[in-house]
Amino acid sequence: MFSVRKALLIVERQRVTDKSTGRQHSVMTRAHYLFGWGFVAICVALVLGASSKSNGTSSERTAYSGPAAPAGSERAEEWFRRARPYCNSVEIRVLLRQTAPPATTAGAGYHAACFALAGQIDEARKLIDQLAPNERFRAAGIVFDVGHSVADAGDDRSAAPIMELVIDYWPNHYMALYHAGMAEYMLGQRDLARRNLTEFLRLYHENDGWRANGITVLARLDSAAPTDLRRPPEPQ
Repeated sequence: MFSVRKALLIVERQRVTDKSTGRQHSVMTRAHYLFGWGFVAICVALVLGASSKSNGTSSERTAYSGPAAPAGSERAEEWFRRARPYCNSVEIRVLLRQTAPPATTAGAGYHAACFALAGQIDEARKLIDQLAPNERFRAAGIVFDVGHSVADAGDDRSAAPIMELVIDYWPNHYMALYHAGMAEYMLGQRDLARRNLTEFLRLYHENDGWRANGITVLARLDSAAPTDLRRPPEPQ
Protein backbone atom coordinates (compact mmCIF):
# COMPACT_ATOMS: atom_id res chain seq x y z
CA MET A 1 0.00 0.00 0.00
CA PHE A 2 1.12 3.44 -0.82
CA SER A 3 1.25 5.32 2.46
CA VAL A 4 1.62 8.96 3.40
CA ARG A 5 4.95 8.14 5.00
CA LYS A 6 6.25 6.70 1.72
CA ALA A 7 4.97 9.73 -0.11
CA LEU A 8 6.77 12.07 2.27
CA LEU A 9 9.93 9.99 1.86
CA ILE A 10 9.76 10.27 -1.91
CA VAL A 11 9.21 14.03 -1.69
CA GLU A 12 12.18 14.40 0.69
CA ARG A 13 14.41 12.39 -1.61
CA GLN A 14 13.28 14.53 -4.52
CA ARG A 15 14.19 17.69 -2.58
CA VAL A 16 17.64 16.34 -1.80
CA THR A 17 18.15 15.36 -5.42
CA ASP A 18 16.94 18.79 -6.56
CA LYS A 19 19.32 20.50 -4.14
CA SER A 20 22.23 18.37 -5.32
CA THR A 21 21.36 18.99 -8.94
CA GLY A 22 21.03 22.72 -8.23
CA ARG A 23 24.41 22.78 -6.55
CA GLN A 24 25.94 20.93 -9.47
CA HIS A 25 24.24 23.28 -11.90
CA SER A 26 25.45 26.30 -9.91
CA VAL A 27 29.02 24.99 -9.80
CA MET A 28 28.96 24.21 -13.50
CA THR A 29 27.49 27.63 -14.31
CA ARG A 30 30.17 29.35 -12.24
CA ALA A 31 32.89 27.27 -13.91
CA HIS A 32 31.51 28.13 -17.34
CA TYR A 33 31.36 31.79 -16.35
CA LEU A 34 34.96 31.84 -15.16
CA PHE A 35 36.14 29.87 -18.17
CA GLY A 36 34.33 32.26 -20.52
CA TRP A 37 35.81 35.40 -19.00
CA GLY A 38 39.22 33.77 -18.87
CA PHE A 39 38.96 33.07 -22.58
CA VAL A 40 37.94 36.69 -23.24
CA ALA A 41 40.94 37.95 -21.21
CA ILE A 42 43.31 35.77 -23.22
CA CYS A 43 41.85 37.06 -26.49
CA VAL A 44 42.17 40.68 -25.36
CA ALA A 45 45.81 40.10 -24.34
CA LEU A 46 46.60 38.57 -27.71
CA VAL A 47 44.96 41.46 -29.59
CA LEU A 48 46.80 44.07 -27.51
CA GLY A 49 50.09 42.25 -27.98
CA ALA A 50 49.64 42.13 -31.73
CA SER A 51 48.66 45.81 -31.77
CA SER A 52 51.73 46.77 -29.74
CA LYS A 53 53.99 44.82 -32.07
CA SER A 54 52.37 46.44 -35.09
CA ASN A 55 52.82 49.92 -33.61
CA GLY A 56 56.46 49.18 -32.86
CA THR A 57 57.08 48.17 -36.45
CA SER A 58 55.29 51.28 -37.68
CA SER A 59 57.42 53.48 -35.42
CA GLU A 60 60.58 51.90 -36.74
CA ARG A 61 59.49 52.57 -40.31
CA THR A 62 58.63 56.16 -39.46
CA ALA A 63 61.99 56.63 -37.74
CA TYR A 64 63.89 55.25 -40.73
CA SER A 65 61.96 57.47 -43.19
CA GLY A 66 63.68 60.51 -41.80
CA PRO A 67 67.14 61.49 -40.57
CA ALA A 68 66.99 59.59 -37.36
CA ALA A 69 70.05 58.84 -35.29
CA PRO A 70 72.09 56.12 -37.01
CA ALA A 71 72.62 52.74 -35.38
CA GLY A 72 75.35 52.64 -32.75
CA SER A 73 75.37 56.44 -32.26
CA GLU A 74 76.35 56.51 -28.59
CA ARG A 75 79.40 54.25 -28.90
CA ALA A 76 80.46 56.03 -32.08
CA GLU A 77 80.19 59.43 -30.38
CA GLU A 78 82.40 58.20 -27.55
CA TRP A 79 84.97 57.00 -30.09
CA PHE A 80 84.92 60.34 -31.89
CA ARG A 81 85.35 62.33 -28.68
CA ARG A 82 88.57 60.44 -28.07
CA ALA A 83 89.64 60.59 -31.72
CA ARG A 84 88.81 64.24 -32.48
CA PRO A 85 92.19 65.73 -31.47
CA TYR A 86 93.93 63.35 -33.86
CA CYS A 87 91.74 63.99 -36.93
CA ASN A 88 94.50 65.70 -38.89
CA SER A 89 96.66 64.68 -41.82
CA VAL A 90 99.63 63.73 -39.61
CA GLU A 91 98.08 61.68 -36.82
CA ILE A 92 94.96 60.09 -38.31
CA ARG A 93 96.71 56.94 -39.60
CA VAL A 94 98.37 56.34 -36.24
CA LEU A 95 95.04 56.83 -34.53
CA LEU A 96 93.27 54.24 -36.67
CA ARG A 97 95.98 51.67 -36.03
CA GLN A 98 95.38 52.05 -32.31
CA THR A 99 91.59 52.31 -32.16
CA ALA A 100 88.89 51.51 -34.68
CA PRO A 101 85.39 53.05 -34.73
CA PRO A 102 82.35 50.81 -34.16
CA ALA A 103 81.27 48.81 -37.20
CA THR A 104 77.95 50.69 -37.47
CA THR A 105 76.46 53.41 -39.67
CA ALA A 106 77.29 55.98 -37.00
CA GLY A 107 80.80 54.57 -36.68
CA ALA A 108 81.32 54.95 -40.43
CA GLY A 109 79.91 58.48 -40.28
CA TYR A 110 82.32 59.61 -37.55
CA HIS A 111 85.17 57.76 -39.22
CA ALA A 112 84.43 59.63 -42.45
CA ALA A 113 84.11 62.91 -40.52
CA CYS A 114 87.56 62.38 -39.03
CA PHE A 115 89.05 61.91 -42.50
CA ALA A 116 87.12 64.95 -43.76
CA LEU A 117 88.55 67.12 -40.98
CA ALA A 118 91.99 65.85 -41.96
CA GLY A 119 91.34 67.04 -45.51
CA GLN A 120 91.18 63.50 -46.90
CA ILE A 121 87.82 63.72 -48.63
CA ASP A 122 88.41 60.75 -50.93
CA GLU A 123 89.04 58.49 -47.93
CA ALA A 124 85.87 59.79 -46.29
CA ARG A 125 83.92 59.05 -49.45
CA LYS A 126 85.23 55.47 -49.61
CA LEU A 127 83.95 54.82 -46.09
CA ILE A 128 80.48 56.14 -46.86
CA ASP A 129 80.32 54.19 -50.12
CA GLN A 130 80.82 50.95 -48.19
CA LEU A 131 77.44 51.45 -46.49
CA ALA A 132 74.10 50.32 -47.87
CA PRO A 133 72.68 53.00 -50.22
CA ASN A 134 69.83 53.87 -47.83
CA GLU A 135 72.30 54.44 -44.96
CA ARG A 136 74.78 56.72 -46.73
CA PHE A 137 72.86 59.95 -46.17
CA ARG A 138 72.83 59.24 -42.43
CA ALA A 139 76.61 59.02 -42.36
CA ALA A 140 76.78 62.19 -44.47
CA GLY A 141 74.58 63.89 -41.88
CA ILE A 142 77.19 63.12 -39.23
CA VAL A 143 79.90 64.57 -41.47
CA PHE A 144 77.80 67.75 -41.73
CA ASP A 145 77.31 67.98 -37.97
CA VAL A 146 81.05 67.71 -37.44
CA GLY A 147 81.99 70.00 -40.35
CA HIS A 148 79.44 72.66 -39.44
CA SER A 149 81.80 74.20 -36.89
CA VAL A 150 84.49 74.46 -39.59
CA ALA A 151 82.12 76.47 -41.80
CA ASP A 152 81.06 78.67 -38.89
CA ALA A 153 84.70 79.41 -38.14
CA GLY A 154 85.15 80.78 -41.67
CA ASP A 155 87.62 78.12 -42.80
CA ASP A 156 86.28 78.16 -46.36
CA ARG A 157 89.06 76.09 -47.88
CA SER A 158 88.24 73.20 -45.53
CA ALA A 159 84.49 73.74 -45.35
CA ALA A 160 83.75 73.76 -49.09
CA PRO A 161 84.88 70.17 -49.86
CA ILE A 162 83.28 68.86 -46.65
CA MET A 163 79.92 70.39 -47.57
CA GLU A 164 80.22 69.17 -51.16
CA LEU A 165 80.72 65.67 -49.77
CA VAL A 166 77.52 65.99 -47.74
CA ILE A 167 75.56 67.26 -50.76
CA ASP A 168 76.69 64.29 -52.85
CA TYR A 169 74.86 61.92 -50.49
CA TRP A 170 72.11 64.27 -49.26
CA PRO A 171 71.32 66.62 -52.18
CA ASN A 172 68.49 68.49 -50.44
CA HIS A 173 70.40 69.25 -47.23
CA TYR A 174 69.73 72.99 -47.43
CA MET A 175 72.25 74.05 -44.76
CA ALA A 176 75.03 72.09 -46.48
CA LEU A 177 74.04 73.85 -49.70
CA TYR A 178 74.19 77.22 -47.95
CA HIS A 179 77.60 76.66 -46.35
CA ALA A 180 79.03 75.16 -49.54
CA GLY A 181 77.76 78.12 -51.58
CA MET A 182 79.13 80.71 -49.16
CA ALA A 183 82.53 79.03 -48.91
CA GLU A 184 82.77 78.65 -52.69
CA TYR A 185 81.78 82.29 -53.15
CA MET A 186 84.63 83.37 -50.87
CA LEU A 187 87.03 81.07 -52.73
CA GLY A 188 86.02 82.55 -56.10
CA GLN A 189 84.33 79.34 -57.27
CA ARG A 190 81.44 81.26 -58.76
CA ASP A 191 79.70 78.51 -60.73
CA LEU A 192 79.61 76.13 -57.78
CA ALA A 193 78.49 78.93 -55.47
CA ARG A 194 75.69 79.94 -57.84
CA ARG A 195 74.47 76.37 -58.23
CA ASN A 196 74.40 75.65 -54.51
CA LEU A 197 72.87 78.95 -53.41
CA THR A 198 70.18 78.71 -56.09
CA GLU A 199 69.24 75.27 -54.82
CA PHE A 200 69.37 76.51 -51.20
CA LEU A 201 66.88 79.30 -51.99
CA ARG A 202 64.63 76.84 -53.81
CA LEU A 203 64.45 74.63 -50.72
CA TYR A 204 64.59 77.18 -47.89
CA HIS A 205 61.73 79.66 -47.57
CA GLU A 206 62.08 81.09 -44.06
CA ASN A 207 62.27 84.89 -44.14
CA ASP A 208 65.43 85.12 -42.03
CA GLY A 209 69.11 85.98 -42.19
CA TRP A 210 70.14 82.73 -43.91
CA ARG A 211 67.80 83.37 -46.82
CA ALA A 212 68.68 87.06 -46.95
CA ASN A 213 72.37 86.20 -47.20
CA GLY A 214 71.68 83.70 -49.97
CA ILE A 215 69.73 86.28 -51.96
CA THR A 216 72.45 88.92 -51.43
CA VAL A 217 75.32 86.73 -52.57
CA LEU A 218 73.38 85.28 -55.51
CA ALA A 219 72.60 88.83 -56.67
CA ARG A 220 76.31 89.63 -56.50
CA LEU A 221 77.12 86.55 -58.54
CA ASP A 222 74.58 87.47 -61.20
CA SER A 223 75.72 91.09 -61.42
CA ALA A 224 77.99 92.19 -64.24
CA ALA A 225 79.23 95.15 -62.20
CA PRO A 226 81.99 94.87 -59.58
CA THR A 227 80.48 93.67 -56.32
CA ASP A 228 81.35 93.52 -52.64
CA LEU A 229 83.40 90.36 -52.10
CA ARG A 230 83.08 90.35 -48.32
CA ARG A 231 81.15 87.57 -46.64
CA PRO A 232 77.74 88.68 -45.33
CA PRO A 233 77.52 88.57 -41.54
CA GLU A 234 76.32 85.19 -40.27
CA PRO A 235 72.81 85.23 -38.80
CA GLN A 236 72.70 85.01 -35.01
